Amino acid sequence: MGDLHIGLGRITYMQKLILALYSDDSTVRSSVIAALGKQLDKDLPLHEIKEFATADALRLYVDSKKQVDLFILDAEAVPEGGMGVCRQLKDEVFNCPPVLLITARTSDNWLATWSRAEATVMHPIDPFTIADKCAGLLKSNSALAK
Repeated sequence: MGDLHIGLGRITYMQKLILALYSDDSTVRSSVIAALGKQLDKDLPLHEIKEFATADALRLYVDSKKQVDLFILDAEAVPEGGMGVCRQLKDEVFNCPPVLLITARTSDNWLATWSRAEATVMHPIDPFTIADKCAGLLKSNSALAK
């Protein structure tokens, strides 16, 4: 269900955004969920976060063709890291939504580039940084801009 927004004399219907969060670590997932709240920005609709503890569960969700507007992947997840999962998503999902990778080290940024992620943040999760990067990715996503 979406939200009804009234602004500048127009009434628009904004569908709830779906964020897919993959990490094998429940504390990482909890930190991200707490950092992102219910709405990233006043110009974006409310969002719902779908949690995945395994890459297989994420792939099943994606294969079911359910809505995803942004992927947030933990590069440190085991046994499958978020960078490899990101590369697979970019290779296999038509018009793949943007991906934010959570990395452990600045030196991992070259791998994030290889994986074709649009943005990165570092562990530990900084609430302001991750919320700002997620909002920026969603606002710049051409599918949402239409």
